[in-house]
Amino acid sequence: MLKINNVSKTYNNVTKACDNISLTIEPGDIYGFIGHNGAGKTTLLKSISGIINFDAGDITIFGHSIKSDPLGAKRIIAYIPDNPDIYESLTGIEYLDFIGDVFNISRDRRQELIDKYSEMFEIKDVLSNPINSYSHGMKQKIVIISALIHEPKAMLLDEPFVGLDPKASFLLKEVFKELCAKGSLIFFSTHVLEVAEKLCNKVAIIKQGKIVANGLTHDVIKDQSLEEIFLEILNEG
Repeated sequence: MLKINNVSKTYNNVTKACDNISLTIEPGDIYGFIGHNGAGKTTLLKSISGIINFDAGDITIFGHSIKSDPLGAKRIIAYIPDNPDIYESLTGIEYLDFIGDVFNISRDRRQELIDKYSEMFEIKDVLSNPINSYSHGMKQKIVIISALIHEPKAMLLDEPFVGLDPKASFLLKEVFKELCAKGSLIFFSTHVLEVAEKLCNKVAIIKQGKIVANGLTHDVIKDQSLEEIFLEILNEG
């Protein structure tokens, strides 16, 4: 499981982006992470994935501490940022092969998964084209496929549906369900509250670096909508 234990992160000794955050995401969870702009969502996701250091606490991913065993943790996670910054001089297939080499995926398994997901997301015909010729949505699909081909046990995603067309968004949700049925976990931020309410079995709401609500989705929203709960929390204090 993914355990976030009392994690804090401060920028410039002033701004506390994450304030003593503790969360547990279990295998099979599709966990939505919700908050206003600047609330600390991206900071926490980057801390979990080892992109930035945090000041206090620890994060373990299936028993691997991102602080003391970063390679062990990173081998089993995939992080997809909100903006697909990738090597645009490569072709799509060259980039996917590069990721396959990084994660030591066998050639046969790699090809099987590239074929599966490139056909699913309808970009197989452009894999030989340079990435700098791709639209934003196509780049997002390549990043998603690159994450999926190493079959991560934990997927961390920052606004994963931004830039995807409706069909690709639907397919990604189905992939989430497929992965979680096999024991992986999904933790993603989103501004699309309807998606979180329908897709996620658990949600956490962050405000000014603090977790202000979390748990099973139906327990958090009760007889309201997630949008109503979020706006109530946002307007408090």
